[in-house]
Amino acid sequence: MRRAFHSLIPHSCLLAAAVVLLWPCDAVADKVPRFASLKADEANLRTGPGERYPIDWVLTKKGLPVEIVAEFDVWRKVHDSEGSEGWVHQRLLAGSRTVLIVGNIRVLRAEPDAAAPAVARAEPGVIARLLECRGPWCRIEAQDIKGWLRRSEVWGVYPDEVVQ
Repeated sequence: MRRAFHSLIPHSCLLAAAVVLLWPCDAVADKVPRFASLKADEANLRTGPGERYPIDWVLTKKGLPVEIVAEFDVWRKVHDSEGSEGWVHQRLLAGSRTVLIVGNIRVLRAEPDAAAPAVARAEPGVIARLLECRGPWCRIEAQDIKGWLRRSEVWGVYPDEVVQ
């Protein structure tokens, strides 16, 4: 008795193989959670992944860092530094990394050392471009001024994340 080759392979394996072949290569590289930034001046955060869901929040700061915590098709579930959460279309997000100054006025240093000379002061709420992180320090740029802050003084980077 001859059996067809396909009958020897469980259907679930065929489905898995088809999904792997159809899955876009860049989607596998995107890890969740991860940080991104707002590409637009205004982004609607919806209660679900689609335009039919109501708008819960509106974020209005271009460059604001957000954390992507889930994905569904072209929709990303994000939250901001204050905990506001919702679904936003991927076209409103950029992969460029930014951080938000948190807490008190912060002193940017010339080197990643608390004793290094100050280069500027940054107020809470300032959005800066994230350049790199070494240990407990991150190098940022805001208004063409570059300097180092402790990781704990910004929101938008993970405690042990390597940024180069």
